[in-house]
Amino acid sequence: MRLASQIAPSSWLARYLAVLAWTDLVVVIAAVLSAQWIRFGSNPDVGRYAVGGPQVMVVSLVLIVAWLVALRVYQTLDHKIIGAGAQEYSRVVSACFSVFGLLAILVLALRLDVSRGYFALALPLGTLGLLCSRWSWRRRLVRQRRRGANVERVLVVGEPGSVTHIVNRLRRSPELGFYVIGACLPVSDATARDFLHAGDGERIPVYGDYEDVPLAVSASGASRVAVTSAGAIGHEAMQQLSWDLQGMDVEMMVAPGVTDVAGPRIMVRPVAGLPLLYIDKPRYEGANRFRKAALDWVGAALILLLAAPLLVALAIAIKIDTSGPAFYHATRMGLNNKPFRMWKFRSMVVDADALKADLTARDEGAGALFKIRDDPRITRVGALIRRYSLDELPQLFNVLTGAMSLVGPRPPLPEEVEQYDGRVARRMLVKPGMTGLWQVSGRSDLTWEESVRLDLSYVENWSIMQDLVILWRTSRAVLSKDGAY
Repeated sequence: MRLASQIAPSSWLARYLAVLAWTDLVVVIAAVLSAQWIRFGSNPDVGRYAVGGPQVMVVSLVLIVAWLVALRVYQTLDHKIIGAGAQEYSRVVSACFSVFGLLAILVLALRLDVSRGYFALALPLGTLGLLCSRWSWRRRLVRQRRRGANVERVLVVGEPGSVTHIVNRLRRSPELGFYVIGACLPVSDATARDFLHAGDGERIPVYGDYEDVPLAVSASGASRVAVTSAGAIGHEAMQQLSWDLQGMDVEMMVAPGVTDVAGPRIMVRPVAGLPLLYIDKPRYEGANRFRKAALDWVGAALILLLAAPLLVALAIAIKIDTSGPAFYHATRMGLNNKPFRMWKFRSMVVDADALKADLTARDEGAGALFKIRDDPRITRVGALIRRYSLDELPQLFNVLTGAMSLVGPRPPLPEEVEQYDGRVARRMLVKPGMTGLWQVSGRSDLTWEESVRLDLSYVENWSIMQDLVILWRTSRAVLSKDGAY
């Protein structure tokens, strides 16, 4: 077994959670007192308001305590959701609306004469403040993780193939905060090698076989153990390993065979003493479909209203730059492989489609995509609007007509869909989107396989909160111009 100096677990997580807790307290107090001041002023008139003077301070104190309790009840400080994903934001929003919903029920049930304007101010102020504070701390944490700080040291246990797979996935996402420090392999592989070669050329130290995991944790200073081949290890060995790690302040993670499925679709239920993983079907109908449609319609209408002057200016610029129409439309495949006409601002010369065959040798696209970094068909104005994705603004009309969504998989061409296999075809289970995980994760710089994986991950784990996070990240991706050509 390979030996190494023992490294004590870092206390960064405890400090980070403490900072979040104090920030929550400050934000909630500031929101409640701000709402009180805006609604009642600095010297409330007791005779005019049912809640005023000393009484409003009592109500404010109760609201602050109830709000903080709700944040804890909804486990918004659970370290498993901190720093990545939309679940942290979703729990914060659920806690905020739950506490105000409960207070509304109490007010009605007890027939209390309470100022509605006071609560109507406190809820949005506090919710927005909590989300902004969580986002700010998360951005700081992500920057630190990308520099190698504030990470969880992970020892991966499993067969070489599965270990290499998870190592490569984690290495591509350093913002998740998992740093693989070593591996434990089957006896035959552990005795034959000291290192495991990952796909990026790095060597992962091998600390022994499955029976050496507790010693490997002590030797490597691991704070997490990730098991990738539970079946190969065996049920009794898995149980013994969980017992061994209990007293070592080390968490155990087990990677299921199903990838890119997470969130509420997964539930573990014990059956005959065995923990079975239940995976629900993706739910795109009913209330989920209505909520997504409402977000699309309201969001698209609001953006169109605000961006109307910009749309007119871009159309005029395109007409002045080159002859031809300001808009370009092409057939794309939508929900359940139904074709529709997608609208964009024209960013290429009028006969661009006819010139495509002459540029096949210069194709830099991934998989079925056709992309050229310095495409000679792009006009001067076209290069500018592509850099900031302004050419896609007319797709808002497609969203209003129901053919597209604000967030979803990339809308494919008919010839692309003809090349899809059964796995890739699952992208067509939801409406294509103006933006998506592919847009905020590299755009045209992504490989075909990575683009497909991101789209499938979106399809399998869709939620309103995830859509809101993607829309927020899209604004940053557009401004950074990465992968846009």
